[in-house]
Amino acid sequence: MKVILKETIDTLGIVGSECNVAPGYARNYLLPQGKAIESTPQNKKIIEQARAKFDLQIAKERKIAEEMAEKIQKVECTIKAKVHEETRLYGSITTHDIKASLNDQDITIERRSILLTEPIKETGEYKVPVRLYKDVEPEITIKVVPDEEA
Repeated sequence: MKVILKETIDTLGIVGSECNVAPGYARNYLLPQGKAIESTPQNKKIIEQARAKFDLQIAKERKIAEEMAEKIQKVECTIKAKVHEETRLYGSITTHDIKASLNDQDITIERRSILLTEPIKETGEYKVPVRLYKDVEPEITIKVVPDEEA
């Protein structure tokens, strides 16, 4: 089913783009949530008229993402974890732990925006990319240190 997006969705595209999705996804999620409209000639005309508004919205979203990227690039998260055998962790550091550490520093981002390919299982320093917007992916520094209280 062809739909026209009314807002940017990471997995589908940007505002105003036409994309092909499964009928159930459109019928049960995109259309009722107001995230998309069905692609018809009338709706295409309406979207073309609103194209300038969408372009302005895209520019604004990108500017906000780039400003946040500058702020996030300087962030360094230190996460304490229980350790055995000098550097090996008992558990692992996941996106939940990174998000919690960022929240402690008054930085709010979605957990799914943290692009951790696999959980961190050893102490050390890691660079983890964060997707704020399409093509805007700053890296944050994660330091995993042993928890001395354990």
